[in-house]
Amino acid sequence: MRPEPRRLLVAITGASGAVYGLRLLQALSTVPAVETHAVVSDAGWQTLRHELHAGPHTLRPLVHTLHDAAHIGAGPASGSFRCSAMAVAPCSMRTLAAIAHGLSDNLVTRAADVMLKERRRLVLMARETPLHLVHLRNMTAVTEMGAIVCPPVPAFYLRPQSVDDIVNASVARVLDLLDVPHALSERWQGLETAPA
Repeated sequence: MRPEPRRLLVAITGASGAVYGLRLLQALSTVPAVETHAVVSDAGWQTLRHELHAGPHTLRPLVHTLHDAAHIGAGPASGSFRCSAMAVAPCSMRTLAAIAHGLSDNLVTRAADVMLKERRRLVLMARETPLHLVHLRNMTAVTEMGAIVCPPVPAFYLRPQSVDDIVNASVARVLDLLDVPHALSERWQGLETAPA
């Protein structure tokens, strides 16, 4: 018997930064051992269209299955759907709040709830600034439940030369957290000499 591919779920929600979700799907589409599923919230589709002129036709070639966020009976809504990890890229504050409070009102938040209850990896690319106290408390709550809050913060020590370099470095961190091999961004090797 051939081994089953590793199944991963990517959700795109309505925060600015739809490019993070798209780049993550593009990177995963090149990994033969990964079966990628995707789900996009209603606000996520609005952001994809506004920021990238992207729609379902853009995402479908990159994934095994593009799920409807309103289809609460889809596979990722159940713990028996063997999905090893999920990333929400980007993760809006509305989605973060719903996950923090167990409000499974669409497939994005239900799938995230499944990841938490099954003790599987859940990575949230929370995208907002500045942050108020409720944002911070929701980040604390999901962290206490086992999720990883991974805001897309530029790593300037890598000396990015373009917006693509900045996006790739943030997506590379998510791929590392999902335990997916990649060559999307350079890795820090340390300074050659100690600073004077």
